[in-house]
Amino acid sequence: MQNIQAPKGTKDVLPSESHKWHYIEKTMREMCALYGARELRTPIIEHTELFLRGVGDTTDIVQKEMYTFTDKGNRSITLKPEGTAGMVRAFIENRLFNEPMPQKLYYLNSPTFRYEKPQAGRLREHHQFGIETVGAFTPETDAEVILLALSLFKKLGVGDLMLHINSIGCPECRKEYNAALRAYLSEYINEMCETCRSRFEKNPMRIIDCKEEKCRNIVKNAPRTIDYLCDSCKRHFEGVKACLDAAGAQYVIDPDIVRGLDYYTGTVFEVISNRIGAQGAVCAGGRYNGLIEELGGQSIPAVGFGMGMERLLAVMEANEVVFPEPEGTEVYFAAQGEAPRMKAFALVQQLRENGVSAEFDHMERSFKAQFKYANKLGARFTVAIGEEELERGMVKIKCMADGEETEASLDDIVRYFK
Repeated sequence: MQNIQAPKGTKDVLPSESHKWHYIEKTMREMCALYGARELRTPIIEHTELFLRGVGDTTDIVQKEMYTFTDKGNRSITLKPEGTAGMVRAFIENRLFNEPMPQKLYYLNSPTFRYEKPQAGRLREHHQFGIETVGAFTPETDAEVILLALSLFKKLGVGDLMLHINSIGCPECRKEYNAALRAYLSEYINEMCETCRSRFEKNPMRIIDCKEEKCRNIVKNAPRTIDYLCDSCKRHFEGVKACLDAAGAQYVIDPDIVRGLDYYTGTVFEVISNRIGAQGAVCAGGRYNGLIEELGGQSIPAVGFGMGMERLLAVMEANEVVFPEPEGTEVYFAAQGEAPRMKAFALVQQLRENGVSAEFDHMERSFKAQFKYANKLGARFTVAIGEEELERGMVKIKCMADGEETEASLDDIVRYFK
């Protein structure tokens, strides 16, 4: 039999759950407005070259996780596996560098695709919220991006989080670090997985991020980037910490964070939840000063983060966050008979045009069944129209909360509710 089920690693968002997404998205937009960020939407597909150059051809994402195909024009196309590279491509292509700096941009509910084993809050198709601040290279900029994420979690009622920060240095101090890392790893090269052996010469720092248990054990005692920072990177990182201290943000220095994408330089961070098991990162990001230039633009600094919507939902539920209930129908019209039904239908439409949510029986139920259905819809008021009410031109409006009834003229219904 033909398989018409949802593909593995994808998930439907049902009407009973969608109001939670709406609440989160609304809160995210409000938070972005407070911080002066504006929305930028990018396509779901990009040329594969964008991710090879931007994310890095030695990363797990590029080597193992991308959904890539050849289109009818024989072009290599990839479903975007992360949001930053597409944002930078749009920044360059649309010449946003001509706008006043910094440019504070965000994307919301952006579909993201990675071929990996589905896990808690991370599906093969998941959705991301992200912030990118482009054009400023001050410690305050890094701290502001981090604080936006922390403020969002607080606003959404998510607690039991810890901010982990690190610095992985600039290309200059990375040279000395890579040399020290290769010297350490050379004794274990035959024990590492095939992927890490291939990374040894070209990009040894990617080995730190390997998920294979044998490689993770090898790198436990490897040199750490924070011990090899140049004076400039040290000053910048100290400045970020000072800003976080000034804002009262709690954090830990975590030298194991290197992030799984090649474009990061300097500050990197993760926000970790203790409520959802081993896969506890609910937000991650950092500075990427060389990415715009790498993709053909000018040398412009940038910093940002990405946050998985599904994982955020999981941690909110683990925190027992109470979501606002979706608004129910304001007025439900119960009607029987051809003429009463037509009158109810017309009134429903008039109310909607005047900004009042209204509903009408489409199933030709009995009066009793219609009132039951009105309860299920959460209707605040019901209006019953039969032949008698139509003839009198008067109806009873029932408040469903307390059962109180009020009589009103059919001709005044719209004005009454408006």
